[in-house]
Amino acid sequence: MENINTKITCFIQYKINPFKINEFEQYAKNWGHIIPKCGGDLLGYFLPHEGTNDIAYGLISFNSLADYESYRARLKTDELGFTNFSLAQKQQFIIEENRSFLKIVPQTYKQAAKEIK
Repeated sequence: MENINTKITCFIQYKINPFKINEFEQYAKNWGHIIPKCGGDLLGYFLPHEGTNDIAYGLISFNSLADYESYRARLKTDELGFTNFSLAQKQQFIIEENRSFLKIVPQTYKQAAKEIK
């Protein structure tokens, strides 16, 4: 069983070209099999729907920061990962990328609704 107290989540915020959202969506879909293969627990990629049209997110969890570093090393040598990074550079649909590392507040993680008395 996983220990959520030590898990970290890499929260990636992308500023994207809103006229190339389809290209970014393909990029995100490609990560769907690359990230798990390289050791990340992919929580998902999220595209703009309403409101701001140039911000997207990707969330990937790891058991530790050391696991994240190992994942990054594997990703750099992965042929499909390299191809996906190259796609982003060639088509220039990502304008800016920012990463934050978050930890879970265990008392709030995946809480089911409870009856209030």
